[in-house]
Amino acid sequence: MAKSKVGQTVESLGDYLKEQRLASRLSLRQLAQQAGVSNPYLSQIERGLRKPSADVLQQIAKALRISAEQLYIRAGIVSPEAGAGSSVEIAVLGDPGLTERQKQTLLDVYSSFLAANPAPERPEDDEDSTPDTHTQET
Repeated sequence: MAKSKVGQTVESLGDYLKEQRLASRLSLRQLAQQAGVSNPYLSQIERGLRKPSADVLQQIAKALRISAEQLYIRAGIVSPEAGAGSSVEIAVLGDPGLTERQKQTLLDVYSSFLAANPAPERPEDDEDSTPDTHTQET
């Protein structure tokens, strides 16, 4: 049991990748070709001997049609608690019922909504938010 593993996180990443590859009915060679990485390198990732970069994980995720965010978390690149909107982003990226394009579109819309929200202190909005007392007439 003296296997030289890069780390436990990477090992579980490799197991997860292999599981996803088999579920997609892809050979190691097919996935490597679709992801644009070498066959030996992908094999080493699956066996936990190599820790791939975020770019490589993204390529593999696209080839497997799974969430790159899930791979980032499994690889220890991203923490699930990192950032205010990360739970929404992780949920969108992890939804198997959405295509990658749909996921990206949802994330773009979500980001635009966050950017469009007013800052907490806007005095001009305070005047508009007072209740209209003239509609209470009977």
